[in-house]
Amino acid sequence: MRILFLHGLASSGAYKLSDMLRIILKADVIAPDLPIHPGAALSLLRDICLQEQPDAVVGLSLGGFLALQLGFPRTVVINPDLHVSRLLRQFMGPVEYLSPRKDGKTHFLISEALCQEYEQLEASGFRVFSPLGLFATGDELIRCGKEFGLLYPGCAKEYPGKHLPTFPEVKKHLAPAILEYLEGRHSS
Repeated sequence: MRILFLHGLASSGAYKLSDMLRIILKADVIAPDLPIHPGAALSLLRDICLQEQPDAVVGLSLGGFLALQLGFPRTVVINPDLHVSRLLRQFMGPVEYLSPRKDGKTHFLISEALCQEYEQLEASGFRVFSPLGLFATGDELIRCGKEFGLLYPGCAKEYPGKHLPTFPEVKKHLAPAILEYLEGRHSS
């Protein structure tokens, strides 16, 4: 199985969840460093999908938002942020990346213009398909599960945990749900 993993804000393809998916699902995981600008990120992701032909896209947080915008047929989103512009406005200015990036960049800038880029995408809505949404019951950062459930009835599933899943949570809750979904056994 080949998975395209989309990391969250202030992260990179080296984020530990990509390794967890590789180990637990025994998958070939493609995990690029995403540009902070959504247009550039989506362009990169479309190119990767064409070249690499993944079986599924898995996005975490901001990566979940981008996955929903990408509209890949088999998509899993983990604690997706459906309102990225709101979150970004809480962190205006320079922000440090939390995991190493291949380009060596250590910081990025959150500006009003960047927030508006995300706002435009939010206003355009999401692609119509049936993603699997996995939502931590103790998410301390983003709470979009109910809204996701309204957009995609029967596609949301909760698991015990925080915003950033731990290895035991991935192994016990997320991996089985992802496999069930990808094998077509997901019940709405």
